[in-house]
Amino acid sequence: MSRTLGTQSTAAALALALGAALSLAHVPAQAADTEKCFGVAMKGKNDCAAGPGTTCAGTSIRDHQGNAWSKVPKGTCEQTASATSPTGKGQLKEFKEKKG
Repeated sequence: MSRTLGTQSTAAALALALGAALSLAHVPAQAADTEKCFGVAMKGKNDCAAGPGTTCAGTSIRDHQGNAWSKVPKGTCEQTASATSPTGKGQLKEFKEKKG
């Protein structure tokens, strides 16, 4: 009985390891389907990199901050409205906000 229990434990551990490896392998595919979009996050709703005076996710200090980004579906950033962007749309790179 001890040998059967050991075999079952080994099989369970292998199944867990395989499942973990498959779920980690899926992460880059998800990341490839999104892009960083600057100037579209609302105050406190950015994903990360909110520039001076902030640290990371959720720390943007104003709406449409030019150095704060949110992940959006790939190909949609430059169609998303941004009140502070020079083009009026989200940008793929950090930008200096227009005064308004």
